[in-house]
Amino acid sequence: MSGSFRALHSDVRARYRSGFGTLLQRSQALRCPGSRQWNSDTNAGAARPLEGVRVLDLTRVLAGPFATMILGDLGAEVIKVERPGGGDDTRTWGPPFVASESVYFLSVNRNKKSIAVDLKQPRGAELVQQLAGVCDVLVENFLPGKLGQMSLGYAELSRLNPRLIYCSVSGYGQTGPRAQTPGYDSIASAVSGMMHVTGPEDGEPVRPGVAMTDLATGLYAHGAIMAALLQRHKTGRGVHIDCNLLSSQVSCLSHIAANYLNAGKEAKRWGTAHESIVPYQGFRTRDGHLVVAAGNDKQFVRVCKVLDLQDLTEDPNYRTNQLRVQNRKRLLQILSQRFLQENTADWLRRFQGSGVPVGPINSIQDVFSEPQVKHNGLIQEMEHPTAGRIAVPGPAVRFSSFSLSGPTPPPLIGQHTVQVLRDTLSYSDDVIKELLESRAVAQNEVS
Repeated sequence: MSGSFRALHSDVRARYRSGFGTLLQRSQALRCPGSRQWNSDTNAGAARPLEGVRVLDLTRVLAGPFATMILGDLGAEVIKVERPGGGDDTRTWGPPFVASESVYFLSVNRNKKSIAVDLKQPRGAELVQQLAGVCDVLVENFLPGKLGQMSLGYAELSRLNPRLIYCSVSGYGQTGPRAQTPGYDSIASAVSGMMHVTGPEDGEPVRPGVAMTDLATGLYAHGAIMAALLQRHKTGRGVHIDCNLLSSQVSCLSHIAANYLNAGKEAKRWGTAHESIVPYQGFRTRDGHLVVAAGNDKQFVRVCKVLDLQDLTEDPNYRTNQLRVQNRKRLLQILSQRFLQENTADWLRRFQGSGVPVGPINSIQDVFSEPQVKHNGLIQEMEHPTAGRIAVPGPAVRFSSFSLSGPTPPPLIGQHTVQVLRDTLSYSDDVIKELLESRAVAQNEVS
């Protein structure tokens, strides 16, 4: 370690031990106002719950970046570490691209700073170690043990920063027979049984249209980190979180798994239908598709009334859901023929006010034309430094006490390298220049 780096390393550790590490200070829940207002401007200036929390993000692709994006939405400072030159793998995933930016990358990386660091260089690894010393949370998705070889594993960093919450996202877990197997959404979806239960009845297994295993893992990771922050507030110590694709997806098998574990019943594919409820599926109309979900006997009666098929309610084969499940084939033939006789919009008008859950199967264009989607603020626009005006799906949750408006755009590779070195680690201009010249770090020229 060079003399200048040794001095800086000691200084960073000293500042951490003297309280430089951020604490969660809010021990009491905020009292919400009596009336619930969801105007995005109502509490635009209110503090977000994770303001003051610093997250070091060493993840790539989807599960990890999705988790850290949510933390950023909630006010955390997220410092994304990328390899110089290429950066996050998804930066090359396309088309589509906006200018030279991958839309895939743009979709899950708002509210982050990017620093470009070469972890293969000892000085790059030292820099990340120092950042971990002044961060509250570290999230990584390297193969188990890989970061430990660079002295960046939980064992090493928790000695430097005992309050560090270290979240490892992997394919199959930190230990076990598959621990060293790389994790990919489609493979984990297959291994976990998700793909086995997805697809048309009597058809081939189908990969879900969105990487739900990755996204579920990101949600689990986000929730686990929030719980760990609360625990740290009580204990004063960090923790190592093991979050993986396999466990996330198997956990999400829910009743499908319980059916097998308790009744020995193997699952099958049902297309849009439900194994245990009829009618509860998609139907083709004259010009499209809609889904009807009659979850109880009263709703089935209402379906029959809307369809002018009241005689079905008197048929002893369909009086209870159990009977409808047993006789689903004939019943669904009758309902399917009826739905084909009118347009989707006509059926939606007929069902309005009936108390039966029903909705169209929308294209993505239809989704973002939905008034409720716009009302819920699910289209989030930002000004990107090279791509210009971009739009991505916004946060799914809204809060009465603060606003999630005003995000920062996804960063360029190394856009904030110098800023983070100077402001977070207090590096001098000379040290920063030395690091840039050695190519241990890189700064994006656009910024």
